Amino acid sequence: MYAAGAVCLLCSVNSQAQVKDQLQAATAIKVGGIVGQRLDSSYENRVLAQDVDRLVNAFRQRNETSRWQSEFWGKWFTSAVLAYRYHPQPRLKKVLDHAVAGLLSTQSADGYIGNYADSARLKGWDIWGRKYCMLGLLDYYDLTGDKKSLQAAARVADNLMNELAARNRSIVQCGSYRGMAASSVLEPVVLLYTRTRQQKYLDFAEAIVRDWETPAGPQLLSKATVNVSARFPGVTAKQWYGPQQGQKAYEMMSCYEGLLELYRVTGNEKYKNAVEQTWQNIYDTEINIAGSGAAAEMWFGGKALQTTPVYHFQETCVTVTWLKLSEQLLRLTGEAKYADAVEHSFYNALLGSMSADGAQWAKYTPLTGERLPGSEQCGMGLNCCEASGPRGLFNVPLFIATGAQQGAQVNYFVEGAAEVRTPRGQKITLAQHTDYPVSGSVQMEVSLPKPEDMSIGIRIPHWSKNTTLKVNGEAVGNVRPGAYTQIRRTWKSGDKVTMELDMRGRVITMGQTPRYAAIMRGPVLLARDARLPGVRTGVTVHPIADKDGYIDLQPVKAAGMWMQYKAAFYPESYMEKAPEPVAVYLCDYASAGNGKERSFFQTWMPYLVDPKTLQ
Repeated sequence: MYAAGAVCLLCSVNSQAQVKDQLQAATAIKVGGIVGQRLDSSYENRVLAQDVDRLVNAFRQRNETSRWQSEFWGKWFTSAVLAYRYHPQPRLKKVLDHAVAGLLSTQSADGYIGNYADSARLKGWDIWGRKYCMLGLLDYYDLTGDKKSLQAAARVADNLMNELAARNRSIVQCGSYRGMAASSVLEPVVLLYTRTRQQKYLDFAEAIVRDWETPAGPQLLSKATVNVSARFPGVTAKQWYGPQQGQKAYEMMSCYEGLLELYRVTGNEKYKNAVEQTWQNIYDTEINIAGSGAAAEMWFGGKALQTTPVYHFQETCVTVTWLKLSEQLLRLTGEAKYADAVEHSFYNALLGSMSADGAQWAKYTPLTGERLPGSEQCGMGLNCCEASGPRGLFNVPLFIATGAQQGAQVNYFVEGAAEVRTPRGQKITLAQHTDYPVSGSVQMEVSLPKPEDMSIGIRIPHWSKNTTLKVNGEAVGNVRPGAYTQIRRTWKSGDKVTMELDMRGRVITMGQTPRYAAIMRGPVLLARDARLPGVRTGVTVHPIADKDGYIDLQPVKAAGMWMQYKAAFYPESYMEKAPEPVAVYLCDYASAGNGKERSFFQTWMPYLVDPKTLQ
C-alpha cells in the first residue's frame, strides 16, 4: 500500500480550525483496476513528463501584460503533489524539489513571483498567477515542512497586499470577471493564515469578501440564491471575457473554495450557506448528464440546453473545479449528495476528457460530436486544461474511504485498499474487491489491530433503488438511496461487507417536442460511437424501456473500449407496419470518440416527432 505523504502537518492545521471537517483523508491508499490504470497513466505520462524548467522560465521574463503563463507552474505542481500523496515515489519527489527551487530563484526582493511587467502588475491574470504559486508553495510546505516555501508564500501575499494599498486598488477592480479571478486568491490567503496564525492574512481574507459585495464585485454572498447564469444579465458578446462578466464558472467556484476555507477558520455560517446554496443552484441548473457544465467558460443555464449542440461545452477546468468544490463540501459535511456528484463527474466528464494514455486532456468535451485536443496557450507547450486535469483525477483517491467522527466512511467503490484512523486512533484498513462500475458487486474486508465499537458508513448511490448490503452474510436494514447506511457494531479484523448495487440501465428523457433520450448504467453515461457495429450513428432509434424506465443492457466484449453493451431499440421506419426492434451498441462515455482515431459519438438521441401527439 502506498503511504500518503506527510499528512501530519495537515492534521495539525485542521485540529486548530474553528469548524472541523466531518471526514479525514486516508493516511494510505492503493488503487487497482481501471481507475488505478488511469491514475498510473497520468502519473507517468502527464505529471512526470512535464518540462518543469519551461514552466519556471516564464517567471524569469517579466514582460507580460495580459496572459496567464504564471498559472501553469501552480496547476501542474498542485497536481504533482496530489499524485505524490497518492504514490510517493522518490523520482517524483526529486522533481517537486527541483520545481520549488526553480520558482524560489525567481522571487524578487519585494516578494513578487510572477511574469508581469511592473506597469502591468495587478492587471490581467497577474493575481490569478500569484494565487497558483502560493497554492503550490503551501502544498510543498504541508508535504515537507520546508519553511522556505512557507516564507516565500507569505512574501508573495505581503507583496500583493502592499501593492493593492500603494495603488489604492480594490481587488475586485483587478482583471476581468468582476474580480473573481483575482479575488480567488482568498483560498491561499486563508491557508496561509492557518499555517502562520498571522492576523494580517485573516484581515486580508475578510477584506476580500467585503469587496465582493461592492457594486463592482461579484456579490458572491448576496447573490447566492440567484441562478449563477443570471446574476449579472445583459453582458454582450464583446463583453463576454471582460470585467462585466459575472458568470465565469471556473473562477466563481474557485472563490467559493476559498470561502469554505474561511468558514472553517471563522465559523461564519453565512459563508457556508452561500457555498451550499450556490452548489445546489449549479447542480440544478448547470450540471449535465456527464457531470459537468458551462459553455465558452461561462454558466449559461446549460442543464436545460444540453440536448442541443453547444459551443465550447464542458471545459475541463470547470469539470475539475466542480469536482474539487464537491469534494470540499463532502469533506466538510459528510453528505452523500456531494460524493454522488464527484462520482458522476469523475467517471464521465473527467475521464472522458483524458486521453487513453493519460498524456493529454481535452479542453472541451461535447455530449455529441468528436473528442478534439485543445490548442497550446501562451507558448507554454500545454493549455490550462492539460495542466489542471490531473488535479481532478488525483483529488479522488484519498477520499475513497475516510475517517469519520463516529468511525469510518466509504465514499467510492474502487478496487484497492485505504487506511484511515478510527476514533480511538487505531489504523483500520478497508480493502475493496470490485470491478465497479462494470458490475455492482463490491466486497469489503476490515483489518484493524483490536476490535472497536464504531460506525462504518457505506454510501448508497442515489440511482441504486434496489441495494443489498450484508455484514458477514447478515442483511443490513435501513438501506436508502442517496444516503450513507451507518453500520454500528464492534468491528474486528476479518469482518466482511458485501454489497450489490442496482446496475439496471436507465433511460433518461428530456423535453417534450423535441424529446430526447440518454442511457445511464450505474454512475456511467453510455453513448453511441461510429466505431461500434450495428445501426449507424445518426439514424434515429428509440430505446425500448419498461414502465419504470429501465432498459435491458447486454454486455459485449470489445477491444479499445472500457464497457460496451447492446440493447433493443425501435428504428426509424417508413413502412406502414410497426418496425421490428434492432440491436444498438453503446459504450461508456469516457471511451466514446476516445480512440486512436477520431470517431463521432452521440449521447442524447432524438425521438421522432409524431404529429398525432401534438394535437
